[in-house]
Amino acid sequence: MKKAKPSRKTLAHPSQTHNVDVLVIGSGAAGLTLALNLAGHCKVAVLSKGNLRAGSTWYAQGGIAAVLDNNDSVESHVKDTLVAGAGLCHEDAVDFTVRNSKSAIEWLINLGVNFTRNEDSENYHLTREGGHSHRRIIHSADATGKAVHTTLLESAQVAKGVELFENYIALDLIRQPDPNSKRLRCTGAYVFNRHQDRVELFNAKAVVLATGGASKVYLYTSNPDSATGDGIAMAWRAGCRVANMEFNQFHPTCLYHPKAKTFLITEALRGEGAKLRLPDGSQFMHNFHSLGELAPRDVVARAIDHEMKRLGSDCLYLDISHRTPEFIESHFPTVREKCLEFGIDITKEPIPVVPAAHYTCGGVVVNNKGQTDLLNLYAIGETSFTGLHGANRMASNSLLECIVYARSASESILATLNNIAPPQASPQWDESRVTNSDEDVVISHNWDELRRFMWDYVGIVRTHKRLERATHRIKLLQKEINDYYSNYKVSNDLIELRNLAVAAELIIRSAIQRRESRGLHYSLDYPELSPIAQDTILVPMNYAAQNIIVHAPTQ
Repeated sequence: MKKAKPSRKTLAHPSQTHNVDVLVIGSGAAGLTLALNLAGHCKVAVLSKGNLRAGSTWYAQGGIAAVLDNNDSVESHVKDTLVAGAGLCHEDAVDFTVRNSKSAIEWLINLGVNFTRNEDSENYHLTREGGHSHRRIIHSADATGKAVHTTLLESAQVAKGVELFENYIALDLIRQPDPNSKRLRCTGAYVFNRHQDRVELFNAKAVVLATGGASKVYLYTSNPDSATGDGIAMAWRAGCRVANMEFNQFHPTCLYHPKAKTFLITEALRGEGAKLRLPDGSQFMHNFHSLGELAPRDVVARAIDHEMKRLGSDCLYLDISHRTPEFIESHFPTVREKCLEFGIDITKEPIPVVPAAHYTCGGVVVNNKGQTDLLNLYAIGETSFTGLHGANRMASNSLLECIVYARSASESILATLNNIAPPQASPQWDESRVTNSDEDVVISHNWDELRRFMWDYVGIVRTHKRLERATHRIKLLQKEINDYYSNYKVSNDLIELRNLAVAAELIIRSAIQRRESRGLHYSLDYPELSPIAQDTILVPMNYAAQNIIVHAPTQ
């Protein structure tokens, strides 16, 4: 049976077609910020694969790093980021991001985000997190992501020219010849409408990937179920380079409880004096780093992983019970309430914690305007590789990157949109040669197998032998997934599994290429740091930037 893919024939019952100026795939901080900066200038469609609050932004607790205090400086923030990035940060990207941090925060404040203020003044309360030399984390109690996302959503729902689509998951990007060059351009996407159980066509002059990261590739993660690497996989299939996919940040402290699925214990607790303890109550971080609990995340995660394996313990403990109940209740109400649901009173006892996959530092290669290798295709937020994070993302730089690069990308789109020729007619999605599946159990089994072997073989500590095993497993799994994809109608779970398998392959390939230990990539076979710091850049066979059009492309 032939592969289910769009053909150029006209279908008897074409599905719905949407024509917009800009298609934004993703409704988190990055996607909504971009849409709001385009509002009133053009027609924008924003897709959310689930409900509008389902992304990672909603669950972000800590805050946003920015230079807001007179005792702080751009130079200091840049230096801290470069140190945390272990030699792989692109200094121009770091400088660009930090220099735009204050204006990004001011934009959020003007939009109405209610950041926490000091009790004794009207100034905003700034906390400190791992890797930072100053208090520069502006926050909204311990639910900053929720506060930011709520404000962005409320603004987007009334913004002129912005339409929000819930339960729409993008399937693949559409490429066409660019009439003004010999390159390919992106002109839209095929999108699965989960309400109607059908694939629809979105035509656009510009497309923006803001789908978040790929941490759901791991068995244990702090991310919601939506973090399946969709944008990275779609961009790779469309011919875009990806970089540094081996650098997966594991958050050191996620709540360990059989009923707590993905609850993260914010790093701000350690910023306010919380101590990591072994099961016997003793501290240990001073044995691993001079900054103790405020060491960079990769150091803390490896230290916890090391002690858990050494002791055979299921978890370790984070203790802030030495602070007053009033302080804990005012600064960490969300953490306190969530822990109380599981019978843990953090004002009196330590919190059981384990590391979990948290952030994808690599992604689709972009410039400081968010532009990818494919004309008129942008990538922003966790989907992208800007060069900001290097080999280890510093705490609270992620939301900052979302806002700064979304605003920059919007400026680029507005400057070029009028000069972009409308897309040519694209074929409808053809499902005439596929059937409904009666074996969806295959999807759930493959999903579970993928996440388990990624955790076992491509986790916090790696070896070449483990990576070779992972390579073998992902090849077999991808063949099975592709065979399934070729024969049956698409579904939400199948789309995500297909993308997750691509993300896993890219992570494994990148990890094998890096024969050193740097930042978040730690190999027992190559424990030393290479004297030369180089990005790991993977180039697809259909590399878009060099694609010369000889005939119309096959979608």
